[in-house]
Amino acid sequence: MTAAAVAFWPRLLALVAASTVTACAVSPQHGVGDLASAVQVPATPFYPQERFQCGPAALMTVLDYSGVDTSLDELVERVYLPARQGSLQAELIAATRAYERVPYVLDASLAAIVAELQQQRPVLVLQNLGTSWFPRWHYAVVYAVDPVEKVVRLRSGLDKERETPIPVFLKTWQRAGFWSMTALAPDQLPANPDRERYFSAIAALEETGHLQAAQLGWQAAAQHWPDTTTPLFGLANTAFSLGDPGAAELSYRAVLRLDSSHWGARNNLAYVLAASGHVSEALGELDAALAEPDLSPTWRDELQDTRLEILSMQAGSD
Repeated sequence: MTAAAVAFWPRLLALVAASTVTACAVSPQHGVGDLASAVQVPATPFYPQERFQCGPAALMTVLDYSGVDTSLDELVERVYLPARQGSLQAELIAATRAYERVPYVLDASLAAIVAELQQQRPVLVLQNLGTSWFPRWHYAVVYAVDPVEKVVRLRSGLDKERETPIPVFLKTWQRAGFWSMTALAPDQLPANPDRERYFSAIAALEETGHLQAAQLGWQAAAQHWPDTTTPLFGLANTAFSLGDPGAAELSYRAVLRLDSSHWGARNNLAYVLAASGHVSEALGELDAALAEPDLSPTWRDELQDTRLEILSMQAGSD
């Protein structure tokens, strides 16, 4: 990347990730779909917890299974909060992201857990083993669901193979808000992806500087949703940040072929062109946008600021 390209980078408009730390607002479904026999991930590792450290142990289980090289001691340092004698979902999500895995929060349904198991991915769940007025929060990992024996099998606490009747599991899970999460490799999609939730998870990877992982995520999303602009916009931003303005330009132009009024892509394309030495072409893109009669005042101000900055930087380089 040229020095000019670096100078232009801070003005690129980025995607903003929404929070993914709470359970999804959908109606819980207690069934297991058309599952006729047990589904399981037998190779799920087991890490017995120390006192109050079920969060690090459960997270270690899913990260290890996904191929992350870490240690339980390291995860304890990352996610265990001594003052709370436990871990919050936000810490588990942030730690998953730090290891360049995609923390994807599932729908509030047992069927969603089953779908991930069918893809050979264990699922981290939060339970309340107490009551609503005297909670005992506990993280565990579901590695099997058996509709015949009507049990959920978990790596839980000191138990490598804890069997819990499905109604009991659902009750403890419900008291914890039906929260569950899987750790995806960057090029993987969840079994039944919610588009906006997945986009938010990948955007969060990008925002926290895991650009190569985010790029793989955007590539997977672009293949799955080929007529959607968000993955292409993410691909363009990560390409430019990783030092490939040519690939960034191609992706921004792909966004604009799908939506010519995507002003964020138009803005960023102008910066990429200017950073690559094509200042006249960059100004032409902005002037064409500014000539649009339906351009909102907010976007008009943004694009005019971009135009002035490009002119200023051009004058400074003369």
